[in-house]
Amino acid sequence: MNWRMIRTIYGKEMRDSLRDYRTIISMIAVPVLVIPLLMLGVGSFAVKSMAKAQGEVPRIMIIGGENSSNVLSALRASGAFRIVPAAADFTNQVAQKKIRAAVRLPSDFDAMVQRGEIPEVNIYQFQTDVGSDLAATKLSTFFRNLKDATVRERLKDRKIPTEILQPFTIEQENVAPPAKVGGSILGRILPYLIITLCLTGAIYPATDVTAGEKERGTMETILCCPVARINLVLGKFLTVFTISAATVLLSLSSLCATFEVAKTIFAHSLTRKPILNIATIDVVGLSGVFVMMVPVAVMLSAFMLMVGLFSKSFREAQSYAGPLMIFMIIPTLPALLPGTELNAKLALVPLTNVSLACGEMMSGIWHWNYILLIFGSASVYAALALAAAVWMFHREGVIFRS
Repeated sequence: MNWRMIRTIYGKEMRDSLRDYRTIISMIAVPVLVIPLLMLGVGSFAVKSMAKAQGEVPRIMIIGGENSSNVLSALRASGAFRIVPAAADFTNQVAQKKIRAAVRLPSDFDAMVQRGEIPEVNIYQFQTDVGSDLAATKLSTFFRNLKDATVRERLKDRKIPTEILQPFTIEQENVAPPAKVGGSILGRILPYLIITLCLTGAIYPATDVTAGEKERGTMETILCCPVARINLVLGKFLTVFTISAATVLLSLSSLCATFEVAKTIFAHSLTRKPILNIATIDVVGLSGVFVMMVPVAVMLSAFMLMVGLFSKSFREAQSYAGPLMIFMIIPTLPALLPGTELNAKLALVPLTNVSLACGEMMSGIWHWNYILLIFGSASVYAALALAAAVWMFHREGVIFRS
């Protein structure tokens, strides 16, 4: 290898890439401008929609209960519902969102309760609709409170203390600091996000310096230069890796900054304030994630370079890139599943191992034996991928296949 030649090729490819507005758009404009605007826009819409749904007085329908004036009066007096006349097609009206929920009561609900019988209350909702879910929750709370009040009255009539219903209390306490809880959640999502960004950032430069050269007719000229093939491929690889890594760093920096801004803007709109305490980032864990992702980024950049070398045209390379992205992302999915624990076998599975290790590090858990094993195996996979790219560059039958 001639590092002076590699630096020359790298500088030439970087200048060509940075002169292309498409590289600037994918590497800078999208991460720095588009992603924050989309996040703030979607976040603002979601917060407003949730606030509107929570503030809405839901339209509900009561089926039955004709001879139960007590429970009907209590429902109306609660002020939490707008009761509409009953109809036979109440399930269709719930499904079509004309009403938010419906409740079916026995006609003599009050009398059954007085006799000590156990009447059945059925609540109908549209599970995937937020407004319907909130209405059903309010109805469940109403009848739960009514049940507790009825039990207390019965105990009072029998002169039995209500404390008998609560022989002991149960308290759950989280021993993990909020940062570790938030880090555990973020650590499972972050590797998936980084791998996606690595691939997204590498697709265009990798295809441009390979398949793009073929379409422009400059690949033959480059190969005729008195430069060793390994120097050519390493110079091109470093270009792809640099742009891919820059895309990841700019995207994550933009996401973190946007997230902090969103926390400040939407803090007054969040009903669950503990979310703000959990949503913290462990800088040490994040640094460890970036170190672990370096060999992964090398491997992904080498894979994208091989795709471009194999392709006859820029368009063909793009068609291969889509399935390859799916193939590369699937191994990260086990890290998103609850209950998946890091072990010696998973520590050798490409991409899955790094994803699980990143989740542990973001939670403040550092299994150094697994971390060293994972980093070593990921480095070996990256070296093999880069060696395969160099081998392909030496095979003119692969590069200029017809």
